[in-house]
Amino acid sequence: MYSHGSESLIKQAREIQEPELQKFYSRLVKLLQGKELGHETVDSLQRLHLILSATKYTRTLPSELRTRLLSLLSSPVEQLQVLSSAVLREMPPLSAEELNYIQENVGQLNSQTAMNYQISVSLTLWPQQAGTRADLSSVCAQLLRGLDNRPSEAPAHSLMHTLPVLNTILTHSPECLTEDHITLLSKRLVDWLRYASIVQGGGASSGRFFTGPRSRQPVPIAELDGMVSGDFFTVLCVGQGFTEDQWMNVYSFSMLHHWLLTYHSVSNGNSTIETDDRSEVDGSVVSMVSATSSSSRLLPPKERLREKAFQYCQRLIEQSDRKAQKKTDTELQKACLVEAVCILDCVCVEDASLVFRTFPFIKALFGRLSADLSFARVLLPIAQFYLNHGEMAAVDCESVWKLVFGQFPAELFSDPFLAHELLRFLRLNLEKFQLGVPQYTHFFPNLLKFLAWDSPAVVDDFVDLLPSLVTPATAVELLHTLLDLPCLSATLILQLRSTCLPISEPGGRGLLSLDAFRNPSFRGLFLFMLRGEAGSGDTIDRLSTLHDLLAEAADWPRVVQCAQTIPVLLHIYFNTVVTVADEKLLAHLILVMLERSSILLNIPTYIKEIHRVFSCHLLRMCKLHPSLVVDQSHELLEFAGIPGNVYSKEELYTHVVWVLGEYLSVSCDSRCSVSLITSCFETLEAVLFEITSSGTPPGTVCPAPRVITTLMSALAKLASRSHDLIPRVSLFLSKLRTVTRGGSVAWCSDEEDLVAIVTRGEELWSLLKAPSVAQSVLTPSPHITTPQWHRDTNVAMPLQLRALTSLTHPQ
Repeated sequence: MYSHGSESLIKQAREIQEPELQKFYSRLVKLLQGKELGHETVDSLQRLHLILSATKYTRTLPSELRTRLLSLLSSPVEQLQVLSSAVLREMPPLSAEELNYIQENVGQLNSQTAMNYQISVSLTLWPQQAGTRADLSSVCAQLLRGLDNRPSEAPAHSLMHTLPVLNTILTHSPECLTEDHITLLSKRLVDWLRYASIVQGGGASSGRFFTGPRSRQPVPIAELDGMVSGDFFTVLCVGQGFTEDQWMNVYSFSMLHHWLLTYHSVSNGNSTIETDDRSEVDGSVVSMVSATSSSSRLLPPKERLREKAFQYCQRLIEQSDRKAQKKTDTELQKACLVEAVCILDCVCVEDASLVFRTFPFIKALFGRLSADLSFARVLLPIAQFYLNHGEMAAVDCESVWKLVFGQFPAELFSDPFLAHELLRFLRLNLEKFQLGVPQYTHFFPNLLKFLAWDSPAVVDDFVDLLPSLVTPATAVELLHTLLDLPCLSATLILQLRSTCLPISEPGGRGLLSLDAFRNPSFRGLFLFMLRGEAGSGDTIDRLSTLHDLLAEAADWPRVVQCAQTIPVLLHIYFNTVVTVADEKLLAHLILVMLERSSILLNIPTYIKEIHRVFSCHLLRMCKLHPSLVVDQSHELLEFAGIPGNVYSKEELYTHVVWVLGEYLSVSCDSRCSVSLITSCFETLEAVLFEITSSGTPPGTVCPAPRVITTLMSALAKLASRSHDLIPRVSLFLSKLRTVTRGGSVAWCSDEEDLVAIVTRGEELWSLLKAPSVAQSVLTPSPHITTPQWHRDTNVAMPLQLRALTSLTHPQ
């Protein structure tokens, strides 16, 4: 980052020793005591600033040197002011005595130096030194007193520095402003916004050869298209130079939105400054000509500011329709439109009567810009305006939402700035969308394109947004879409690459997936992935074909990053869906999980994580609704009856077997019959016999001990509920003990694991010798698993608890 010379200086500053540093402090104090502060003093101050800022801890300066630095803040030399401010910024907060010293010496300075000093202190030392509200309010009063001066009484450049300081204070501590502060600043903003000069500042010339200073005539400001401006000055007016009040116009507009949003947080205490109630048009050359009526001047300051802000933004919207001569000016038009619409929205929130005056301009602006997606970032504030005020104005917002939720994600998903602003727009207005905009959830396939394209950047947004997209109507399709998101990521890449010919990988090999994307026979698969709206189907029949076509995309960085975020989002999805879905929908979701566990894009780590998520939430859903196991017993048994799932889906298979053994019981669902228990027993018995009587299939590893012990436990539980099955499971367990006596077996490679399996088998075999005991242990009744003895009036526990309470709390 730094050049070699810069790094060397920083290293020297960090490694300076304390004795050398104290000598340097002493030498600097002597320099500051001199009458002439020359180049050597400036160099020493620069070196001091480097020493203080290069270290990660705060150094303490001698008190005398600190006092000298404070006095430099009032120096007439601007460079010394800046350097002393920079040094003081690196120090601990000032003491109360030093703050008093500052306040006492302000009045001894001339007006320009005092203003520069106040600005320097406020910018560099606040909020370190302004520890209390009273201190900060005093600073505000001094700054605003300078704003209240007439143009001839205060240097304009000081005023231009004051507004940024006030904006900073407003950001961090708006409560330090009083009502008098609000009144004064609102009046001054009205002056600067509405009544700035309409002639160009210094440097403007008519262009004639013999034109001299005395013969120059004021040149009017121009519009961005070069035409002479016929109305009041705004930030979209251009000229060869600007006057000071025109600069204040620009500064005022830049802080107007923040001011309108924040001035409600002011204190309602007593006045702290004396404000002059002269009209905002006083002191302006063109004010009496520009004033449209006296009625607006009779309004309270806040209402008058809202009115002038409305007029200002209305003129900006009109100016934005002009064709700018420079590209940079076109971007300026867009930026000003964003700010203007935000200000109009804020003004209308404060004064609902302005909605009906504002909507014609906003509606016309939307109609003009909606066909050009380069104005997408301008259209978002317009959508915010429609969202906030559309119902009051009885305006149809359908076209707005089709643009925002439809075209924007579909065509501009690769624009990171739009993605950030659109998702922020959704997060800020999430409750309004859920209650009043049904199109919001309908367009979730489109919104997820932002996530598919740039997952790391937007995953935090979707952590907040995803629960709002989960409804009974969208739950199934949303689950499929989340599982297919890596495929969508690959498809979006192919969509962009398809416009470039030829396309090949760095090694020169052509992309087969791109050929498939352009192939008409596969076009339907990719179009489904690129769909913009929900409701066209949960998923596609040829999903495995799509995965084969996208096989080479499995290691593309964007696809891998997308796959890494899916498990997190699935946890959020399932945590939400259990709160909105009924048992019928949850049963359907169990089928989807079992089906999609075999149909995923071939990214090994991704598949493993998805199986882990499915396992976790299958267990949770069955625990919440045990009857789901009986409802979906056929599909669960079909899944559990495939020995291959033991090796390829170990996590999910283990949990499926566990829920079958745990919840396939009359105590959980009265529909659970003996035939159903027997059928489940036979299915699991066959799988357990197969994997323990033969070696592992080629290319696979031995099954995990947990799978085998879970199968044995499930069989024992089922047998305890149907005693006719006990001999069968006891026979298997006894054979298992006999087989393992001969040493190692083909289905378990670890001796310790084998010992654990045999131990578990002996425990179950011992339990099944006493069927009544086995049933109470393996299938305990609810009052045992969830005891509430302290509430049962038929036992002695409540009486004992009350007795102990009376002893420990005699009062």
